[in-house]
Amino acid sequence: MAFDRSSRLAALEAEAQKRILVLDGAMGTMIQRLKPSEEDYRGARFADWEKPLKGNNDLLNLTKPEAIADIHRAYFEAGADLIETNTFSATSIAQADYAMEDLAAEIAREGARIGREVADAVEAETGTPRAVAGAIGPTNKTLSISPSVE
Repeated sequence: MAFDRSSRLAALEAEAQKRILVLDGAMGTMIQRLKPSEEDYRGARFADWEKPLKGNNDLLNLTKPEAIADIHRAYFEAGADLIETNTFSATSIAQADYAMEDLAAEIAREGARIGREVADAVEAETGTPRAVAGAIGPTNKTLSISPSVE
């Protein structure tokens, strides 16, 4: 069965009335299990980037989208009803550590696209609606200029 947005939401709401829906697990942990190298983070597009990129997990949306898709699929296959996008640090503030502020929106879009693409494929295979939730984490910068945060 193919779901459009409103029928998917209605089906998930109905299912949530019957049971607890399952959300995926930690994306960062799953990425770490892959042991990506600096070259994996760089890909061809960022081969000559002026800063180290290892650890920029959200960048893998652009350089290793198949790895991110595989992680999403694994969570669905394990029983997740919802997955979170690989966009925890897809903000200009967080991407500044890698001099990639201008890529934050592209990274976020690709993270959402990959998640929805996998969810749609699993829906088509199983006939069960699957949701994709956008993930955003705290920035790596403090919001206070005060030396005392009490």
